[in-house]
Amino acid sequence: MGEKEKVCVTGAGGYVASWLVKLLLSKGYTVHGTLRDPQNEKNSHLMKLEKASENLKLFKVDLLDYNLVSAAITGCDGVFHVASPVPSSSVSDPEVQLIEPAVKGTINVLKACSLANVKRVVVVSSGRAVSVNPDWPKGRVKDETCWSDKEHCRRIKYWYALSKTEAESEALEFAKTSGLDVVRVCPTFVLGPMLQSTTNASSLSLIRLLKEGFEEQENKLQKIVDVRDVAEALLLAYEKTEADGRYICTAHMIKSQDLVEILKTIYPGYNYPKKFTEVDEEEKLSSEKLQNLGWSYRPLEETLVDSIEGYRRAGLVV
Repeated sequence: MGEKEKVCVTGAGGYVASWLVKLLLSKGYTVHGTLRDPQNEKNSHLMKLEKASENLKLFKVDLLDYNLVSAAITGCDGVFHVASPVPSSSVSDPEVQLIEPAVKGTINVLKACSLANVKRVVVVSSGRAVSVNPDWPKGRVKDETCWSDKEHCRRIKYWYALSKTEAESEALEFAKTSGLDVVRVCPTFVLGPMLQSTTNASSLSLIRLLKEGFEEQENKLQKIVDVRDVAEALLLAYEKTEADGRYICTAHMIKSQDLVEILKTIYPGYNYPKKFTEVDEEEKLSSEKLQNLGWSYRPLEETLVDSIEGYRRAGLVV
């Protein structure tokens, strides 16, 4: 897929999407970015990106409004569907707040892509659409054939995982019935520097680990990937003609306690958790399929340092 194409990125002001827009502009693409409110100050970083003034056009779009979605996508060669609701701490009505918008927004994007004869759609799903499966054989690495169990997600009220699983399975069905070329990418826990001014959920988790002085924390298996490497993965999934189906996008699997030990050696002054409680061993995820497509990732220490130095510059930690 050649240079100078026109592509659309939904939810362009978000954490992953901002890095994707930056990467696309640097590669010579013209980008349509959808935002709920292009005038909001929190999206002002987009027009400051290199080549944005000539090659980035922002559209005011609510993904639940098909006509607005269609207007942003019409004339584009490809689409990256990145936008999806992320829960705040309290979800009073998960169907209305998370699941319905994730599913309906995805279907509106895919319908518009189908009518606009878009060459390929890259849908950003989540590692959470892969990993929440209690029936997966113990000790077996989870690959692209593993799906989160929707009923289990519902039972344990894991609404975000359910919303991403529902949206991705709808995307898969739509591709089957329509013939639209849809590639899905499932990133795990995303860290790295922020381009946007508002703090996203995964960055907030690392900030809290540094600041809050938890007495104890579960020693979970963290599956970390750098936001810049996610953007590269999405571009690969778009540009590589042989890309198909689903790709897990993860780089480093590390227990929480080991992660804190690394952080302590680089940044000894923070208020880290005092002790860790062991939890059931979790199955690892494999991004071998994505690496076979040509993807590589940076060292974990680089991601952690670039994250924390960014938080310091933004005054989020001292």
